[in-house]
Amino acid sequence: MRIEGYAALFGVADSMRDIVRAGAFAASLARRTEPLPMLVEHERRVLAGYWDEAREDGRGLFLSGAVRAELSGAVRAKRMMARGVDGLSIGFVPIVARRHGGGRVLEEIELLEVSIVTHPMQPLARLRQSPAGAARVLTAA
Repeated sequence: MRIEGYAALFGVADSMRDIVRAGAFAASLARRTEPLPMLVEHERRVLAGYWDEAREDGRGLFLSGAVRAELSGAVRAKRMMARGVDGLSIGFVPIVARRHGGGRVLEEIELLEVSIVTHPMQPLARLRQSPAGAARVLTAA
């Protein structure tokens, strides 16, 4: 099963009032030599697949990947999505950040994983499964 979507949107505050700046993922993505892990609810032992494409564009961090049936978290991820769970969330370490307005402005981020989650911190980081099995992000226009 292939899925895709935006895990972070540039310039849009999340529930913790953090704002990711464009370019924040560039160095981390450039260093990455292996596909990014796709976890379930940020649980390291619940690997559902891999994001084989991760790139920044004008909107945010776009990801495309596959839920892989042979991995321990695949069944859980598929069940969650079947129930309507459609959130994405980044697992990261802030490298360069500054306080701003009760939150942070994240200038550089070391990306560790991206999870399928029930309650994403970034409300617009959502997936919707298409009839063909791919997923598309839902965002407010």
